[in-house]
Amino acid sequence: MITLKNVTLRRSAKVLLDNVSTTINPGESVGLVGRNGAGKSSLFALLNGTLHEDGGDFSIPSQWRMAQVAQNMPETTESATEFVLNGDTRLSELREALQKAEQSGDGMAIAHAYSDLADAGDHDAVPRAQALILGLGFKVGELDQPVNSFSGGWRMRLQLARALMCPSDLLLLDEPTNHLDLDALVWLEAWLKRYEGTLITISHDREFLDAITTVTLHIDNAQLTRYGGNYSRFEELRAQQMELQAATYAKQQDKIAHLQKFIDRFKAKASKAKQAQSRVKALERMEKIAPVLASAEFTFEFKEPINLPNPMLAITDAAFGYRGEDGAETTILRGVNRSVLAGQRIGILGANGQGKSTLVKTIARTMRPLAGSVTEGKGLSIGYFAQQELDVLHPGDNPLEHMIRLAKELGPDTRQPSREQDLRNFLGTFNFSGDMVKQAVGTMSGGEKARLVLAMIVWQRPNLLLLDEPTNHLDLATREALSMALNEFEGTVMLVSHDRALLRAVCDEFWLVGRGGVGPFDGDLDDYQRYLLDESKRLRELARAADASAAAAPPSTPVPAPAAASAPVPQRDAREQRKASAQVRQQIAEKTRPLKRELEQVNQRLTALGTEKTELEERLSQPLPPAEIADNGRRLKACTDEIGALEERWLELSSAIESLEMGGAEA
Repeated sequence: MITLKNVTLRRSAKVLLDNVSTTINPGESVGLVGRNGAGKSSLFALLNGTLHEDGGDFSIPSQWRMAQVAQNMPETTESATEFVLNGDTRLSELREALQKAEQSGDGMAIAHAYSDLADAGDHDAVPRAQALILGLGFKVGELDQPVNSFSGGWRMRLQLARALMCPSDLLLLDEPTNHLDLDALVWLEAWLKRYEGTLITISHDREFLDAITTVTLHIDNAQLTRYGGNYSRFEELRAQQMELQAATYAKQQDKIAHLQKFIDRFKAKASKAKQAQSRVKALERMEKIAPVLASAEFTFEFKEPINLPNPMLAITDAAFGYRGEDGAETTILRGVNRSVLAGQRIGILGANGQGKSTLVKTIARTMRPLAGSVTEGKGLSIGYFAQQELDVLHPGDNPLEHMIRLAKELGPDTRQPSREQDLRNFLGTFNFSGDMVKQAVGTMSGGEKARLVLAMIVWQRPNLLLLDEPTNHLDLATREALSMALNEFEGTVMLVSHDRALLRAVCDEFWLVGRGGVGPFDGDLDDYQRYLLDESKRLRELARAADASAAAAPPSTPVPAPAAASAPVPQRDAREQRKASAQVRQQIAEKTRPLKRELEQVNQRLTALGTEKTELEERLSQPLPPAEIADNGRRLKACTDEIGALEERWLELSSAIESLEMGGAEA
């Protein structure tokens, strides 16, 4: 297990962790949460050995193999498959050993190398690597493309696949969902649920944390607190804890005031001096309860649009795609007929590469339709947050300079005050206060840059918001603020996001982009996740059929690729589908409920035993009478044995629950 005992961790002069203690048991899935700058990444650095504790004791089993996503952008001409395959460092070492043995002609060494390679899974390593790549959204035709041919976001997906490829006992994931679409996110969740090692992840996606974690570690005010359960359970427990702490603090303040009043009244009286002195000592001995220091909430709002055209826009017989440098057209979406009305809240769904961003970019006027028309309502004002929006900020300029330039470009059309002090005040509402308005954007975090982009969009007073993955760099508090602001916005929202909590909170209808078209999706996000599983299964079957045709065809016979993109968007009987889905979910819930209840009890018992074991080990490290040593030793052995038995039961319950839920998802 991983143990932190009275650990202090600093970055320069700042204390990030102050005398904290906790344990992480083998096989636990842990969510590490806390505000930006609290020390989450620094704790990761302690775990992976790049930072060392400034005080206390930190231990991790020396035999554990560790995997994590490299943060550097890979620069290599290796193929995607080869790059991910090399993430299995054990396999790479054994292949090098085999090569050396073959060069030396050592028959015994060659035999050992082949045996070790078989044990390490060399026979199916390539299919496993390619399954990871395809699961994260790549196409079959991209498996052999060089890594350098992909954009930055796709290379980071390959880094994630490489980390998953590495056999590990401890997997560290820092914001693994940032570069993923919803389809890849659903796949990653399913993969992580099957992961047998210890998982620790930093994420600002609450539904992702709820889906994969069973323990939450919260960093706040340099303290590290362990909670049994996922993120939603953590929120409940923390709220209860803060409420209890506030009540206890109030009671203690009353008691202190009463003691102080007695001391002030009688300290000068000789007859009462002794009693007054005893109360002074009681005050000194009292362990003070800290007041509840809740983090200040971040909120903002979209101003009322100057006008609301209705309809906002109408798309008629349109084809969307792009033109190459040679003028050749590539059509991605065709036959699009949709209208956007004032006040609509539209979530845009679709598997990766199906054309979601193409649709949004065309509506945002950054691309032109290849055919048909996009007719805009009079007075349409678009606020567009693109996935690459952070890249268009000027790194050398500060937030105030960005706002001054924006005010000059738009002039008085937004009916917003544009004096420098007004702009400073406005930036202050987005937490750009004091010297931060003069800080170069290039030195800011991704979250701060995203807040600046949001501020610039709000200042423009749009009536149509086009948001393409706006939450990638936002923390949970800012995501919650964005959700509230969008719900109060009087205009129209079109949203592409892998943040399901945001989609559920904001959108009341969905469009599905897929198979070359755009149409309504009759269902909720749970229905959509099932649709993604069905679509993934369909594409695998098409790929297998294409491979079989290629194997059977004569060498000179060209085999056409499956034309999956030209089929129409599936139409569904919503009522029948929801009824069937509800029945399946109810059956699964009934079967898993007692298992989950027992699993929660096991988690709670493991937490209690972990604490007890740590206390016993601490006692045994000190000089004790022989009788106490024997008693504590017996209790420690019983505690260790019970932990082992409970961990085995935890694995049994987790496997049973996963089998039931996966069976329901495939039904």
